[in-house]
Amino acid sequence: MDDFTPHREHLVRVAYRMLGSLAEAEDAVQEAWLRWQRADRSDIVDPRAWLTRVTGRICLDVLRSARVTREAYVGPWLPEPLVERLPSGPDPAEVAALDDSVRIALLTLLERLTPEQRVAFVLHDVFGIPFSGIASILDLKVDTARQLASRARRLLHDSPPPPLKPLPQQQATIDAFFAACQGGDLAELTALLAPDVEFVSDGGGVVRAALRPIVGPDKVARFLVGIFRNRGHWITPEPVLANGQYGFLLRFRPDAAGDPAFEQWADGRAVMGVVVPDLSPDGRISRFSFVVNPEKLRHLEPVDG
Repeated sequence: MDDFTPHREHLVRVAYRMLGSLAEAEDAVQEAWLRWQRADRSDIVDPRAWLTRVTGRICLDVLRSARVTREAYVGPWLPEPLVERLPSGPDPAEVAALDDSVRIALLTLLERLTPEQRVAFVLHDVFGIPFSGIASILDLKVDTARQLASRARRLLHDSPPPPLKPLPQQQATIDAFFAACQGGDLAELTALLAPDVEFVSDGGGVVRAALRPIVGPDKVARFLVGIFRNRGHWITPEPVLANGQYGFLLRFRPDAAGDPAFEQWADGRAVMGVVVPDLSPDGRISRFSFVVNPEKLRHLEPVDG
């Protein structure tokens, strides 16, 4: 094993929380590896701390250059989803709590921060990096780095995502919701939705998706029932752990191939999207994050050969 490999997973975790994209995070870590190869190791006392700072600088540059791209993004922007199998241990709720810092809702809120605020907040509040190290990344004084994290904290405090419910409670509510969708029961479906529920979809202008959030239980319920009524027979929902909470990976059914309408819609893809619901404090669904942009789902597509 080389001396970089033990740190790779940690660095990807750091970069993903700063960038909201697994592909960009892996690119940042690859660049950190290249700089590690060129570095004079005799002066590096703590390799993990050094690599974290280097990765932070790379992510800061990416965030700064990405601002123009994000401003021109078609429709709502959502992070690239991290999809895992559901835990099968004795207490799966603990698994969800461990991944709270990668929640779709939190990463979406981080988009409101400046690149400097985001780097300071993620490195200090999520990973416990001292402000002295953060100041060196940002090329600022320690007090200024501390102020950036404090401002980020205040901005996030104004509209924090609801606390995560235990995974079994998420599963019970969301399974009931999908059953109501498939059955077309509007009354039952609406009862599971919070009064201020919103449905946010990210197609990135690549595939068809709502360009603005759909708001309100009646509109969201009718929209989702319409999808399942018209296209549900082409989709297989697979329960997964998505960014630390209960969600669904929606796959296209292979046996639908040959139907011209299906072929046009699926366009050769195996994965339609990932849907991640959030529950409000009273246990109803308050938000759906629906990623359908194929560029953010490539890591979920099967590899040929």
